[in-house]
Amino acid sequence: MTMLDEKTAVQQLRARYQRVRKVSENICSPLNTEDYQIQSIVETSPPKWHIAHVSWFFETFLLKPHATDYRPLHPQYEVLFNSYYETIGKFHPRAKRGLLARPSVDEIYAYRRAVDAGMEAFFNVLEQSPDAQHQSFIELGLNHEQQHQELLCMDIKYNFSVNPLKPAYRNDLAISPTNHTCAIQWHEQVAGLYDIGHSGGSFSYDNEAPRHPHYVPDFRLANRLTTNGEYLAFMEDKGYQRPELWLADGWHCINQHNWQQPLYWERDGANWLQMTLGGLRPLHLHEPVCHISYYEAEAYARWAGKRLPTEAEIEVVLAGQPMTGNFFDTDSLHPQPANANGQWYGDLWAWTTTAYHPYPKFRPLVGSAGEYNGKFMCNQMVLRGGCCATSLEHMRPSYRNFFYPHDRWQFSGIRLADDC
Repeated sequence: MTMLDEKTAVQQLRARYQRVRKVSENICSPLNTEDYQIQSIVETSPPKWHIAHVSWFFETFLLKPHATDYRPLHPQYEVLFNSYYETIGKFHPRAKRGLLARPSVDEIYAYRRAVDAGMEAFFNVLEQSPDAQHQSFIELGLNHEQQHQELLCMDIKYNFSVNPLKPAYRNDLAISPTNHTCAIQWHEQVAGLYDIGHSGGSFSYDNEAPRHPHYVPDFRLANRLTTNGEYLAFMEDKGYQRPELWLADGWHCINQHNWQQPLYWERDGANWLQMTLGGLRPLHLHEPVCHISYYEAEAYARWAGKRLPTEAEIEVVLAGQPMTGNFFDTDSLHPQPANANGQWYGDLWAWTTTAYHPYPKFRPLVGSAGEYNGKFMCNQMVLRGGCCATSLEHMRPSYRNFFYPHDRWQFSGIRLADDC
């Protein structure tokens, strides 16, 4: 690469930085000041914490160690906005993020502007002396911020759902005009030794590597996600009252928490309503059922006489599909009914039966960045395919998302699989 090409690459990265950072602020723009403070469960974080943490990331990993003229705005921000990086130092307990009335929202945005100013100066230096390692870390920071943009949508939705007023995050989110979904078609895949994992040439997280051969037996995969109507049939067949359908931990979980329906469903007489980012709406039977735990997905699959796919099965099929679908960019922020071409990417993350473990010969990144993914490779399950709150440019067939099997506040759903 010539010096001119390297300078152009830095300029493109700067433009991407500005664009991604603006998206986070746009997500928060409909919020009232009071909305920034709420943390309704341990799993969520206050929106103002998200906005600060993604700035902390650039400050901690780029500006403080490498920008000689940068001066931190406040020394305690290093602790307040550290998420879980033990190698960096202390951090405020996750469960207590919502107790911090200060710094104020205005102070948080002042911090964000200070970091952005520092990064602009950093980009000026990079244009004159490109540094591949620094540029790689900026790319990691931008993908990290896009993850938090999805988390913002998830957390805002949950925070609003516990309010008896059931406020809408946005009143302009369109309701799907489609009153049907395509019939399930089964994509059949022959057995073989397939290469799994990221192939290089573009950004990926460390948990997507190394690419490796993986034997996959014959299988077939549903071309769309399971719908609300189909899941309602499971409920009406006493799916939540039949222990033979459930894993032991799942049966314990639904009884401990008294789950009888998906998260955000509630009764209105004989009808079902569903909380969305557009407020409380009548349940749309042809939309994919969402906010489902792994336990619920597995029980439904067993009831339907099918199974959940492995992550390798989904990746093999996704690699042959066009990367189109209902993503954050569509601006619906809600899963939509499948069209005649099926439903492969977007809408909802699909649970798999694969435990979140490292790939063969996996090595975490060196230094603090090694804490990004590797230390969570235990007791969680992999989800694949992206969702309606995932940025399209953030998606790829090898992307591995992961959550605990009881988690439901993420945009998760069910894709059935079967043996041929």
